[in-house]
Amino acid sequence: MSALLSTAFVHSTASAQEEQPGSARKIITRTVPVCPDLARRMNLEGTVKLLVTVEPDGTVKSAEVVGGHPLLVNAAENAVHKWKWVPEQAASKELVEIKFQRK
Repeated sequence: MSALLSTAFVHSTASAQEEQPGSARKIITRTVPVCPDLARRMNLEGTVKLLVTVEPDGTVKSAEVVGGHPLLVNAAENAVHKWKWVPEQAASKELVEIKFQRK
């Protein structure tokens, strides 16, 4: 039986008040997504892309699905809502890519 692993990549899009291309906000706490049993049994691999709105205090306000397999989306969203970013003066939008792949 093969296991599915997940890895995450974060890309900064735009700050709520000013453009900061290429400088991703640092993550303090990152929760690893739990791959759904059905996806694991199907050996499903793929990338889920989320546009995450991060509050100035570093908590996640919302996560909008940009792309990804429907069986993997909920696991990625649930994990990202538990993440914590470094506090900043303004809210920001972060593009998060979570890859689910076989081990």
